[in-house]
Amino acid sequence: GKEEQRARDLFYGLWIPDLFMERVESDGMWSLMCPHQCQGLQQRYGEDFKRLYEEYEFEGKFVRQVRARELWSAILDAQIETGTPYLLYKDAANEKSNQKNLGTIQSSNLCTEIIQYTDKDEVAVCNLASICLPKYVISDRGQYGSIDPSDSNTAYFDHEALHRATKIVTKNLNKVIDNNKYPCPGARTSNRRHRPIGIGVSGLADAFLRLGLPFASQDAKVLNEAVFETIYHAALEASAEMAEEFGPYETFEGSPASKGILQFDLWDTDDKDTPSHRADRGYDWQALRKKIQQVGLRNSLLVAPMPTASTSQILGVNECFEPFSSNLYVRRVKAGEFIMTNPHLLEDLVDRGLWNQEVRNQLMRDGGSVANIDVLPDRLKALYKTVWEIKMKDIIDMAADRGKFIDQSQSLNLFIADPTVNKLTAMHFYAWKKGLKTGMYYLRTKPAVNAIQYTVEKNRSKENQEVSTESIPSIDDADICLNCSA
Repeated sequence: GKEEQRARDLFYGLWIPDLFMERVESDGMWSLMCPHQCQGLQQRYGEDFKRLYEEYEFEGKFVRQVRARELWSAILDAQIETGTPYLLYKDAANEKSNQKNLGTIQSSNLCTEIIQYTDKDEVAVCNLASICLPKYVISDRGQYGSIDPSDSNTAYFDHEALHRATKIVTKNLNKVIDNNKYPCPGARTSNRRHRPIGIGVSGLADAFLRLGLPFASQDAKVLNEAVFETIYHAALEASAEMAEEFGPYETFEGSPASKGILQFDLWDTDDKDTPSHRADRGYDWQALRKKIQQVGLRNSLLVAPMPTASTSQILGVNECFEPFSSNLYVRRVKAGEFIMTNPHLLEDLVDRGLWNQEVRNQLMRDGGSVANIDVLPDRLKALYKTVWEIKMKDIIDMAADRGKFIDQSQSLNLFIADPTVNKLTAMHFYAWKKGLKTGMYYLRTKPAVNAIQYTVEKNRSKENQEVSTESIPSIDDADICLNCSA
């Protein structure tokens, strides 16, 4: 066909039932079926899906069968080559949704954080906003730099201020639903019946740095969970207050929330480490649960951490809840190329008199890593680790920890410098067993071959060596998806 009519830029995502993952794990067969011959599968999940699927298999209605691991290998090969397809787990998405009373959710959005019910009469819509987390770090320092726990500086995260701001955001997003322009009647119907909103964050990594917490440290993990508990509690509280004034959303009755079941109740936690079993953060979840059952909620869904590419850039913070991928990178925009530095690291280096040509060159040689800068204290080396130096197990654990307070899902990118089928399999199965709804948005990898990084002349000192910017990671604005960049 004609080149202009060919679909070159499709973004593939997989809506994966647990049964497929179980077949891969047990090295079983997977049956490929025609939706016209085997009807009803897309409307079912969990045990209902498994029962119908195996019934069709028994009747021989499949088109053909392949080994599940062959299909899995093809998926992983595509991810290694292109970073896609995205992985979303159908059963987790449905079992843990406050819209499960409406029917089976059959899809997500492009950025994999919006999981809503849609059908032939309704087109799912979600209004988004993100909260800049570093603004709630109260510190003796300025906007940038980190706190050393051993010195006299103090810093803490202001959960009360975040709670107040989240309630304002919730109420303002709710107003958008009534005042918005809709592209089609189905979108208007869906949005006004179920009234979902999506609250996300930007700059989680910046907040950790300002508090002097390495990204994967235990204190950072505790704060990560606490931040999203605060946001979820505040959003529920605001939505209940609006329901008391204006009435609950149209389809509230029959939803998990109408039965007193909140998001963290839908997660299978053996350690009982949920708000209903502790009160150390000061939130009276039982009182809120009772109020919701009495007055309802104005919004069916509330929290959905999205990519925040453009807003993070405007605010000068790192994207959403991701670690820094580099402490030094080249940003390509229409105006040209600009070398950007992690502002927190720059502040700490300047304070110690360490920001010089040799340190800059070392950062450029190592692609933005501080691991080999000898003059840097060990505390700062731990603090400024890039995502390539952090275990994906920690990233997935933190996603699951905050997932208990996310009633939609989250745009979770995963990072492996040199991906292999074995590494990806271990990573994906760990994410699936942790109960994530979105197993992976993009797979980020490093190029297999780096450009020549620097040249050395005999008569030049180490400090004055020229370093090629080709070795620095780059971000091209043309590659950024702005659809969900709240």
